[in-house]
Amino acid sequence: MTEPRPKDLQPGKKRRQGAVTLRGEEARAPMADQQLLEHKGQDDWNQRDPWRVLRIQSEFVEGFDALFDLPPSVSIFGSARTKPGDPMYEAGVELARALVKKGFGIITGGGPGIMEAGNKGAMEADGCSVGLGIELPHEQGLNEFITLGINFRYFFVRKTMFLKYSQGFITMPGGFGTLDELFEALTLIQTGKVTNFPMVLFGKDYWSPLVGWIKNTLEGGGFISPGDIDLITVTDDIEEAVAAMGEPGQFGTV
Repeated sequence: MTEPRPKDLQPGKKRRQGAVTLRGEEARAPMADQQLLEHKGQDDWNQRDPWRVLRIQSEFVEGFDALFDLPPSVSIFGSARTKPGDPMYEAGVELARALVKKGFGIITGGGPGIMEAGNKGAMEADGCSVGLGIELPHEQGLNEFITLGINFRYFFVRKTMFLKYSQGFITMPGGFGTLDELFEALTLIQTGKVTNFPMVLFGKDYWSPLVGWIKNTLEGGGFISPGDIDLITVTDDIEEAVAAMGEPGQFGTV
């Protein structure tokens, strides 16, 4: 009798690694980010990491080459778990449509949920719909509403593309990944690494507790400067969110 396959080696289980699709035993190989950040002794670091720099360099070159002629664009962030029909999903679709009608392209992380909503709205409005995907332990894949998609191995390369090619961010309810993107952008704005970069938090009920903590604990305790909280616009109104992005080309990118 044939032994059953382990669950993570089933034929349908796969993940992307750059241009490569991995299944079964091959899919258990460490991810590129994981290999870069793990430290397992000094014995071969000088043989492996310098060569890995070339792969990192190639991701930057590929991203810059694919995105250099984008129209002025807005990035929409949010949860991959938000389903079609959810009010936030539908708001993401409407936000993207309105931004495209104003002359913007749309950039998302390329996955499901809010990302899919943004790409869907952009495509339905005949706009530029960009998806910047990332290698994950499980196959996520780029959604079907993308007109230009790139898969990255390294999170930090992908983040650079978001910041370099976006005029502003609209951040909708999401988890750790969404918060990571939010606070990285806020840090760069606060430190002047990017200038005149509008940031909208869409969904007052979701974001108000966090904004209150920033105001009362961070600003109140002197951990950020008075007025830093003004970098953020919190709204439930699609027109207000779109207006906060300004006009296409008004704000420079990195």
